[in-house]
Amino acid sequence: MDDVNILKYKGLDYGLGLTEVELDLFRVYLDELLFWNQRMNLTGLSARKEIINELFLDSIIPVPVLPEKGRMLDIGSGAGLPGIPLKICLPSLKTHLVEPTSKRVSFLKQIIRLLRLKNIEVIDERIERAGDRLDPDGYDVIVSRAVAEPAQIIEWCASLLVPEGLLVCFLGKDAEEILEKLQHEMDAFFLKLFNKILYVLPGKDISRTIIVLQKS
Repeated sequence: MDDVNILKYKGLDYGLGLTEVELDLFRVYLDELLFWNQRMNLTGLSARKEIINELFLDSIIPVPVLPEKGRMLDIGSGAGLPGIPLKICLPSLKTHLVEPTSKRVSFLKQIIRLLRLKNIEVIDERIERAGDRLDPDGYDVIVSRAVAEPAQIIEWCASLLVPEGLLVCFLGKDAEEILEKLQHEMDAFFLKLFNKILYVLPGKDISRTIIVLQKS
């Protein structure tokens, strides 16, 4: 069994049914990420299985609760995480990847070409200054992984969500405490808890949490 098949078999534990086409895209993504990572610091992980579990699998855990169509925004995309894995699994989502670092922007454009992804664009700017380059109609899904504190993410993103839009936050083991502290920001920006996903990645002992907030 090749490494990427981990996504197929472990994904079933999280309600993810990946197709062979999707797995092939992840194989290309993995090889290109490792190649570029030799020249620039895209990720601190270098082992194939670590990248598959801790980056790819972790990124697509929320797929079962996300819409299949609409518009998605990934803030601080970096090496395309979680935006590219989510786009692979939800190809009908029109996607914007916001990333200010030029070398990472080059990687993102290259991986989009290699994977032949459609309706996806890289915005080479910080989210605070992206303004008129963002979709004026707003986004159905906004995701961000390890870019800033959740309160800051809410401040940046809440106004960009359409009504009933979803904001996906990847949290650590202290999710309950973080969620309690976020209540003020959630109330101020008309957000409510839509879903809370508790999970443990393969080979790890510490539980992780993804919270999905909905604009009411």
